[in-house]
Amino acid sequence: MNPLKKLFKQTAIYGLATVLPRMISFFLVRVHTDAMPPEIYGELAVIFAYFAMFNVVLAYGMETAFFRFYSKSDDKEKVISTSLISILISTFLFMGLSLLFQDGMSSLLNIELKYFKYIIFILALDALVIVPFAWLRANERPMRYAIIKILNVVINFGLNIFFLIILPGIVENNSNSIFSWMYKSDFQISYIIIANLIASSVTLLLMLKPYVSSSYSFDKELWNRMMKYAIPVLIAGVAFSINEVFNRIMLMDLLPEAIASEQVGMYNACIKLALFMTLFSTAFRMGIEPFFFNHAGTENPQKAYAQITNYFVVLGSVILLAVVVFADILKILFVKNPAYWEAMTVVPIILLASFFLGIYHNLSVWYKVTDKTRYGALISVIGAAITIVVNYIFIPHIGYMASAIATVMAYGSMMVISYYLGKSRYPVPYNFRKILFYLGISILFSAIAFYGFGRSLYAGIPLLLIFLGIVYKLENDKLRQIFLKK
Repeated sequence: MNPLKKLFKQTAIYGLATVLPRMISFFLVRVHTDAMPPEIYGELAVIFAYFAMFNVVLAYGMETAFFRFYSKSDDKEKVISTSLISILISTFLFMGLSLLFQDGMSSLLNIELKYFKYIIFILALDALVIVPFAWLRANERPMRYAIIKILNVVINFGLNIFFLIILPGIVENNSNSIFSWMYKSDFQISYIIIANLIASSVTLLLMLKPYVSSSYSFDKELWNRMMKYAIPVLIAGVAFSINEVFNRIMLMDLLPEAIASEQVGMYNACIKLALFMTLFSTAFRMGIEPFFFNHAGTENPQKAYAQITNYFVVLGSVILLAVVVFADILKILFVKNPAYWEAMTVVPIILLASFFLGIYHNLSVWYKVTDKTRYGALISVIGAAITIVVNYIFIPHIGYMASAIATVMAYGSMMVISYYLGKSRYPVPYNFRKILFYLGISILFSAIAFYGFGRSLYAGIPLLLIFLGIVYKLENDKLRQIFLKK
């Protein structure tokens, strides 16, 4: 099979595993913003920001290291068992220390103690499925991966609907209902965390097979090599989490207390509209990571890498412009509460930032396949530094707009730096004339539609149609070769 066609087929399945769960989660934005005012939703956003950062630390690059060593090892069982033992020890060590010092940690992070214990268990459960999910991807079993990922979100979504919508309705209509013992007013954040805990527990139960079948043979020399590869990935991951979510924490700390939670809530709700770009980028990345490693030893893999990046930019440009044009329709569907709409001005900026991040992931192939992940860490740290500095300087003056600008500056800088560093170390023949053409036109049309014409569909739709016509004219034959050629 054409390797590019195989890539896009696997990307479609991984996309299902990524897009469908996140789309279901996206509907939770509507549920949460309907059930909570912006200031309460802002508190929840900060909790989930810490979730994201701790998830990266507890994974410590093991997923990427597993891919690298599993794909080229003759003793794959040793890679599996060594990885599992490593994750088990680190996870239980974290859980024990966190429970022992929970009072101090909850105070330090400014998270109420009643939430903190649940958070510890959720983080532990999520860490324990890192290697099993990586094993599924490395063995190209995307369907099982997709089913379990989707089930996790369906459970979480269903419980959120029950706790936040159905349960209050039942108790309101019948205070003597058998469910009345479950209901507490102003308990929304606790309900959401409990739903996550149940979903994570079920996921681990479904992913126990590697733990049950493992020989638990620990190879210290292999682990040392894996950790040498993984530590830069960890540093990059922490830096990425800073770029992605640390702005919520900084907004909460740097804005006046009277408005901080409300501003965080509005910002966190509106940036969810960039999810469409994030979904596309994530699904694409999950498909290309195994592809990068599996084809690194083939003849002239750089040509295929360049083609992949070209197609990513073409499709991403369409998504960027389409979401910008229909942003006001999407906000009614997914963030119906007008109390959140003040922050809609950040949507095009966050969309562009997500697009830059997706391009960066494509450009990062050079340091991944050459085992120079320290460069990835360096680039990510630069991005994180930009995020922190810009947020720190400008949040007191322009609020959440500073966070949006910092994000696009960080990811744009990372994209450019990765290209220039990789150009001499692992040359890939990118068609930058085409990339800059599509990127430039989509940004220009987006700015005109959103800011120039006040988000009018009468201006936006014609611009989108023109852009689609350009894509069809220039790319039709090549895209048909990938998707239709046998």
